Amino acid sequence: MSAREMIFGLHAVQAILERSPERVLELFVLKGRDDQRQQQVLALARRQGLAMTGRSRQQLDDLVAGANHQGVVARVRPAPLANESDLADLVSAAGDKVLLLVLDGVTDPHNLGACLRTADAAGATAVVIPRDRAVGLTPVVRKVASGAAEHLPLVAVTNLARTLDALKDQGLWIVGTSDTADQDLYAMDLRQPVALVMGAEGQGMRRLTAERCDMLVRLPMRGSVESLNVSVAAGVCLYEALRQRAS
Repeated sequence: MSAREMIFGLHAVQAILERSPERVLELFVLKGRDDQRQQQVLALARRQGLAMTGRSRQQLDDLVAGANHQGVVARVRPAPLANESDLADLVSAAGDKVLLLVLDGVTDPHNLGACLRTADAAGATAVVIPRDRAVGLTPVVRKVASGAAEHLPLVAVTNLARTLDALKDQGLWIVGTSDTADQDLYAMDLRQPVALVMGAEGQGMRRLTAERCDMLVRLPMRGSVESLNVSVAAGVCLYEALRQRAS
């Protein structure tokens, strides 16, 4: 990874200014834009003592390869992802309320960003991904996550199957999703400490991942489509867990 990376979009930049302003090296803003939403971000940057540089829309587009930056781009020091040791500490701190989202090989940054945003909204403890053969915390992921990437821990692990075994040892119930499962999601008790496991786009969970699950569940499908996008499926499962725990 480069020594520097870009974060862009109003929500993502505001989140890092609030949570980790020491990581911000430079802030670039769109010349001529003066709406209230941007002014909130600029006021926050001024309070942090950060200098801002005006740029044209084309210059901002060039900084982020044409992505939708919403008129604000920050060049930052990259933060290391959490690891297996951090995950164990997070699980211990959450106790009986722990709720993990485990993504097995998701490669689309928009899907990972959407999963982070939904997991944060549902009160998940962390999102777990494999370190290899999956998308990491890219600028696009941060943009789609709308600030959630600065609040919710994203844990990258070397061996996902071994991590699931370790989570079992910590008392978690590992629940995987599969189109071929016999059990319905809504028949599952999700009030216990649980890790919800979602497979990658198209191919689903890998064999070793599925073998580590205590239970496989399916989402009921009543229409003509055979499956849901991973971020949509994650939202359904996380909010079912949230519903059960609130009742």
